[in-house]
Amino acid sequence: MPTPSRLRVAAVTATCALLSCLVAGCGDEARGEGLSAQKLTWKDCPAPSQAEGGGSAPTPLPHGGTWQCATMKAPLDWADPRGDTVGIALIRVRTDGDRSRRIGSLIFNFGGPGGSGVSTLPAFGDQYAALRARYDLVSFDPRGVGRSAGVRCENDQQLDAYFQQDSTPDDAAERTALVDHTKKFNAACEKNSGKTLPHVRTTDAARDMDLMREVLGDDRLYYFGISYGTELGGVYAHLFPKHVGRAVFDGVVDPTQTSEQGSLGQARGFQLALDNFAEDCTSKAQDCPVGNTAQDVEDRITELLRALDRKPIPGILPRMLTQSAATNGIAQALYAKEFWPYLTDGLEQAYAGDGQTLMLLSDLMNGRNENGEYSNLTAANVSINCADDKPRYSTSYVQQMLPRFRAASRVFGDFLAWGMVSCTDWAVPGAADHPDVSAQGSAPILVVGNTGDPATPYEGARKMVDALGRGVGVELTYKGQGHGAYDSKNKCVQGAVNGYLLNGTVPATGTVCS
Repeated sequence: MPTPSRLRVAAVTATCALLSCLVAGCGDEARGEGLSAQKLTWKDCPAPSQAEGGGSAPTPLPHGGTWQCATMKAPLDWADPRGDTVGIALIRVRTDGDRSRRIGSLIFNFGGPGGSGVSTLPAFGDQYAALRARYDLVSFDPRGVGRSAGVRCENDQQLDAYFQQDSTPDDAAERTALVDHTKKFNAACEKNSGKTLPHVRTTDAARDMDLMREVLGDDRLYYFGISYGTELGGVYAHLFPKHVGRAVFDGVVDPTQTSEQGSLGQARGFQLALDNFAEDCTSKAQDCPVGNTAQDVEDRITELLRALDRKPIPGILPRMLTQSAATNGIAQALYAKEFWPYLTDGLEQAYAGDGQTLMLLSDLMNGRNENGEYSNLTAANVSINCADDKPRYSTSYVQQMLPRFRAASRVFGDFLAWGMVSCTDWAVPGAADHPDVSAQGSAPILVVGNTGDPATPYEGARKMVDALGRGVGVELTYKGQGHGAYDSKNKCVQGAVNGYLLNGTVPATGTVCS
């Protein structure tokens, strides 16, 4: 799923204190005092909260299946399991198959970090209907997200200003303004959610999932992780390799990269997706309204962004479409091939002085609804990324790195490079450079990479397979476009994934779907 303030997903790892806790078995001691024995009270789901994105209560699936919600208690601090607890919001729909063939609960994480699983699973539940034959479908708001002690930073009006800022500074005054905006945002997070911020690392969420597995009554974890959810799944497999049942990673994060390397890789990934969009538009029989050749399309986009840097155009009034908002909107449209027509329309309109469509796309990336209300996607995204990522980058360092980012993408390079300063003044130290996902002894994990993926470039799938260890990761390649593969509805991909999750059939490693 899109990440808002920067287009990357977090690198994660365990802290030394948590690893010591694991060796000592303190988590099991806490569960012995009642957390693993807790009984969930499932009720009809309310409408999503503003933090979860708002909207209406989830409606039953087309072929039956009512959504139920519950709250699970977990330790706020897994290193102090007898201390305060945090409520983890859950959602499920029961299996529609023969109960005697039910395998268990299939837990989804759709990425971000910061995305609400409670609001996302019902929105896309019909896409996973085949898996209900043998599973209850379950998702959750990870800690710090939505209803699970959602992190609060700035209010809606302040966030409007935050996203209107120039995020690709050209001089000292603009650099100072960017740093000041970032410090203000980070200080608001500490003021409003300081108690929660140290406890939203991906290792915390992974331990929550293992408790969830127990509370749901499963001996093994059955899991479907997408985007950042692949990092979360990898960290879980590292911490609990013997608890892994059947797991699928789709839209795979490279677990070997630092946050800088991840941002640079994403610059290349979004540039590749933009190249593919431009080639597609100009190769059709009808004229491409945003350029005569692929190079012309990209030249015109580059000039548009330069012009917006000098003078924004009307967007969704009273807000103006800035260079940053336009870049954000273009990136959002590259997450799925189905969005490419909106990108064409948005660019054509912007060239005529109308920035509404690109701003709508940017709002989608940032978690803003049409009423001007923001979910806590941005707050949670920054909080989890900054708690996970150890590196802290100065403006002078970013300036040194700009040539490399610009070589990777003249459209997205500056935007992603300057995003690296978002954690510089964060109140909580980052855990490590990158996660440890080695999972010797785990059951096979199906790792699905998409060759045209902009947000999690294809190379990350192979890196994840190697990092999981021999005999664990099984790579499947999808030659397609967009972020992730299963939701492309490609029959080969869905057949392989469904075959593994439902029947335990492991596809041959190196299988290619196109």
